[in-house]
Amino acid sequence: MTTTLLEREGQARSADLVPDNPHHARRWLILAVLGVAQLMVVLDATVVNIALPSAQHALGFSDNARQWIVTAYALSFGSLLLIGGRLADFLGRRTTFLVGLAGFAIASAVGGAATNFTMLVSARAVQGAFGALLAPAGLALLTTTFTEARERARAFGIYGAIAGAGAAVGLLLGGVLTEFASWRWTMFVNLIFAGIALVGGYLLIHQQRAEHRARLDWPGTITVSAGLFSVVYGFSHAETAGWSDSVTIGFLVAAVVLLAGFVMIQIRTPHALLPLRVVLDRNRGGAFLAMFVAAVGMFGVFLFLTYYLQLIRNYSALGTGVAFLPMVATLVISSTIVSAGLATRVSPRILIPGGLATTAVGMYLLTGISVSASYVSSVLPALLVMGVGMGLVFASAMSVSTMGVLVDDAGVASAAVNTVQQVGGSIGTALLNTIAASAATSYLASHAAGSAALVAGQAAVHSYVVAFWWAAAIFAGGAAVIAMVMRSGVPQVDPNQEAVVVV
Repeated sequence: MTTTLLEREGQARSADLVPDNPHHARRWLILAVLGVAQLMVVLDATVVNIALPSAQHALGFSDNARQWIVTAYALSFGSLLLIGGRLADFLGRRTTFLVGLAGFAIASAVGGAATNFTMLVSARAVQGAFGALLAPAGLALLTTTFTEARERARAFGIYGAIAGAGAAVGLLLGGVLTEFASWRWTMFVNLIFAGIALVGGYLLIHQQRAEHRARLDWPGTITVSAGLFSVVYGFSHAETAGWSDSVTIGFLVAAVVLLAGFVMIQIRTPHALLPLRVVLDRNRGGAFLAMFVAAVGMFGVFLFLTYYLQLIRNYSALGTGVAFLPMVATLVISSTIVSAGLATRVSPRILIPGGLATTAVGMYLLTGISVSASYVSSVLPALLVMGVGMGLVFASAMSVSTMGVLVDDAGVASAAVNTVQQVGGSIGTALLNTIAASAATSYLASHAAGSAALVAGQAAVHSYVVAFWWAAAIFAGGAAVIAMVMRSGVPQVDPNQEAVVVV
């Protein structure tokens, strides 16, 4: 009886805090809808990867063309996120969310029915463009729906678990669909996710748009879109052509110039695409940096551990996906239980760097792999530790990165979160691949006298170990820097005010 009375009092206080929030009564159903949409966007970055050999065989395109199935999605998604976030503020988050879902579904249907390489790669690019509308609109809706501190922590814990586990779920789902259905179902499956989210979004979500609808910042939009495109393309090109290639250098130099120009435009324009007040807050800046570091380092897990399990330990695509499930489980537990319980009592200055440091320990454990090491002794403990660490990072950083922003800036702040993840993933893939390739080459040169097959396997494992060491260093360094950047104290959420930090 006492518990029931306390729950009722808490619900009454929560309702008093959000008198003008049209989503409050159905907030948990809305979270489910947003979670389905977020899962679709995140897993789509990896679900197609496992199906690529089958798609290549069916459509007859070359090895060099194969990377564009992944890169086309990353390029359009990464370069259009900020304008997608601002359109969510400008046109309305419900409209932008539903249009993004519908467009993503149509592009997925076209990709699944592709009869040639051009049709498939075009569909992937369009998927990325509509994902750039969908992802920031969804996170902005979550930000404006959950404003009571304890419920917000719980909601972002769930959302962070989806964001963190989505890539691993994509590997598992891609393996299942490719092995038991067809590579085309790695595209068609999005119709199921999008259909559920479309119906739920249409029925549950009210229209929300910025109260002060300033005109769009076209110079900033063009500059940042071109700059982000150059970043993603430059690092993607470096992965295959090398860092000294003239195209790689040209795009990376252009990226620096364009992004510097974008910052200057944002300082001067009265209607900035990304108001600097969004990123210059110390807590939000630290959270953005944490998401960037997490994306860079996580590719050390998904990329090289996938290679290790499949090429060295001879796991199937499905078996590889299953091998990642323990990390998914601990990540979900960490995000939804630990983060939700601590977020309102412990400073993010402790939670986020602590999560990154824990993940660094997990990466360190992975450096113990060998050609003959078992999964249970060498891989499983590392995955469990990394799951705990990444759960802390994703749940806390996603909440803090959008906490305290003005309602008018919710969409573009959410887009910034997705942008740093996307750019971090591109940089991480290229950087760690280059480091691993160099380590493998050095190992082969110094062990030329041994058995060719044995040495090749040892060289591959050595390259993965070097990549894991670098990833561990990235996580540890990121933890140290972010601990210095962020403020002490627990931010207090007020639905109508900027975040206040209690020191």
